[in-house]
Amino acid sequence: MNVLAVLIPVSLILGGVGLAAFVWSMRASQYEDLEGARHRVLSDDHDDRPLQ
Repeated sequence: MNVLAVLIPVSLILGGVGLAAFVWSMRASQYEDLEGARHRVLSDDHDDRPLQ
């Protein structure tokens, strides 16, 4: 029973951190340009130099 007294608050804190990260990402407009990301993956505008 002592384990539940620790695990329940820890899980609530982790859930709150996850929710806060999601809200932050929504306010920072991380999901605004989903179409542009799709097209950037397919573009050939990058350098073809090999990695060193």
